[in-house]
This record gives sequence, structure tokens and C-alpha cells, in this order.
Amino acid sequence: MNTSLAVPAPTAKSIIFGRFLSGVLVAFLVFDAVIKLVPLAVVTETMVALGYSSDQGLARLLGILTLLCTVLYVIPRTSILGAILLTGYLGGAMATHLRAGSPLFTHLLFGFYLGVMAWGGLWLRDPRLRALIPLKN
Repeated sequence: MNTSLAVPAPTAKSIIFGRFLSGVLVAFLVFDAVIKLVPLAVVTETMVALGYSSDQGLARLLGILTLLCTVLYVIPRTSILGAILLTGYLGGAMATHLRAGSPLFTHLLFGFYLGVMAWGGLWLRDPRLRALIPLKN
């Protein structure tokens, strides 16, 4: 007996909205990675405010990690792996903001918002993820 459920293919509208969500996320993450790679003064100042050293090497490492996870997310064959790695990275950012006592909705939950965009955009456009995480009508 076959107990598997048929998962409907994404509609054209869901693919477009999924690409839009993913595109906004990717644009933000690339911007974030670039300012860490430079690194701008605001990056090192913020790192100190969050309890880290102002080491430019650390800022660049974070920029490289952000860029690597983002590239994996953009490539269709590795997009789910990229989303998983981004989830871990964003979880670390949330933990940092929690430890630093940052405001809840604007800082602490920002990583959550980005994670929802990453997974939501991917779910809307990727039938593999829809099969893995089917949502009932």
C-alpha cells in the first residue's frame, strides 16, 4: 500500500512570491556580508557593543560565512543546505542579541524574520521542500 501523499506543484504566483522573498533576503545578506568584508566602522563598533572584539579579521570571517551561506542558498541544488546553514548563523545572531539585551522586535527577532523569509521563499518555490514539509489546506 502506497501511503505517500501527492504534493501539489508550486503555482506560478507562489514561485514569483517565493523568488521575491528570497531575493530580498539575498540582497540584505549580500549587503551585510560586504560591509563586514570591508569592514565599515559601524560593523566593528556594533561588534564591540554586542560583546565581541573589534577585530577586523573576525568581521571579515563573519562576512565570508554570510556570503558562503548565501551563495549556497542561491544555487538551486544546494539551496536547502544553504537555508539550514543560514538558520544556524541567524540563530547565533539572535543568541548574541539576547545576551546583549537588545530590543526584542527590532533586533533580537530580526534573525527570526530573515529565517522565515529564507524558508518561506524556498518553500514557496521548491517542490522538494514542499514534499519534505507538506502543509495541509
